[in-house]
This record gives sequence, structure tokens and C-alpha cells, in this order.
Amino acid sequence: MILILGGTGEARELARHVPAISSLAGRVSNPKLPEGEVRVGGFGGVDGLTQWLRDNDIHAVVDATHPFARQITANAFKACARAGVPFLVLRRPGFTPAEGWHWVDSVADAARHLPGERVFLTTGRQDLAEFAGCRQWFLARMVEPPEPPMPQRIEVLLSRGPFTVDGELELMRSWEIDVLVTKDSGGSMTSAKLEAARQLGIPVVVVRRPPLPPAQVVATVEEALTWLEKPRTGARPSP
Repeated sequence: MILILGGTGEARELARHVPAISSLAGRVSNPKLPEGEVRVGGFGGVDGLTQWLRDNDIHAVVDATHPFARQITANAFKACARAGVPFLVLRRPGFTPAEGWHWVDSVADAARHLPGERVFLTTGRQDLAEFAGCRQWFLARMVEPPEPPMPQRIEVLLSRGPFTVDGELELMRSWEIDVLVTKDSGGSMTSAKLEAARQLGIPVVVVRRPPLPPAQVVATVEEALTWLEKPRTGARPSP
């Protein structure tokens, strides 16, 4: 059996082609579910995941989580090494840098370098606290309502993509947005807002992806399927 660490469109697409157990973190109350068997919730860290892999006779793990799901990727890499299970990271390509973009290493850095007064914030509700001390006005878009702390001057927009360029243009114009803050998550889901910002000449603050562990990485579902089709005996378990 294969374990897919999911939550992304790539994970759902992969689950359509292989018999697998898809694992979701459970941070969204009404997630888009993949085909096949699904489990929701954490594993209990590296030790818990290592034991779960052994107990469930997992032959390979594909980490197709969000590019910023740093902790689960690190835990999965270590657990697979311990259990002797082959491990693959499936990551969509990141954004191609464009003129007017300001790259930062973290969400905290983004909060310290905002080249504008009316901010369209699209980094997600879990990062909202990083902007709590900022004086700017924020339009924050997310799937579910956030919890404090958050900026004092904020309008929360609950919405789930995909979004269109025309829709993003209208939104940015109507709210008089003068800076966009986003993460380098890649994929088509976020390209509309970047194109709208380009057309409007709005600067974009982009948070770089966290580094990956030294694992094999592919960029497409097709490459992941090719990797899964190759015969393998598994990695040597670490002590």
C-alpha cells in the first residue's frame, strides 16, 4: 500500500491512479476529499509515523503536501528513513520571478517589509498573527475564519478558489489594494492574483519556500507515477 500525504490538487490526482491511503492534516473543516481510503489527523510526530508505516505495511510514501507544510515533510522524511520505506516529494514548480516582486525568507520578514498601506494578504489564517503589530490596513482572504491575534485594521474575506484574473482585478480595484503578499506556493490557483497585480502595477511580496530535506523530488503527477512503477526493495532502516 502507498501512503499519500495530501491536501493538494496533485495529491488528489495521484490518488486517482494508484491504490493508496491519503492522509489529510485536518486543518480545514470541509476539505476536498480524494478517491480511495482517507485518514484525517496527525500521526504523533516522527515516532508515531514510523510505527504507523510499519503497522500498515506501507511500501512507499509520496509527500504531496503544500510546499509550506514544512513540519510534516521533515517528519515523513525521518520516519521513512527509520522504517526503510521509499520516500518521494511531489512539489509543483514555484513561481517565475517577475518585475516588482520583493522576495523574503519568511512571513515574519514579509510583515516587516510592506511597500504599501492597503495590503491584500493571501498567506493563510495560520500566519495572520505575524501581522498583528502592523499599522497597515489588510484585506485577508482565507478559507475559514481566523482566530486572534490579527491586525487591528483588517477585513476578512472568506473564499475558496479557483479565482479568475478579472475577478482579482475587480477585487484589488474596489478595495484600493496597493501591495499583495503571498507565498511561493506555485500552481494555477494563485496565478490569477499575480497577473492582476502585474496589470495594475501593484508590488508583490513573495515568501520563499522552506528548504526540503535531501529527498528525491519530482514536479508532476506523471513523474510520481513513473517513480512508483519502478521496482524497489526499500530504503535501509536507520537505527
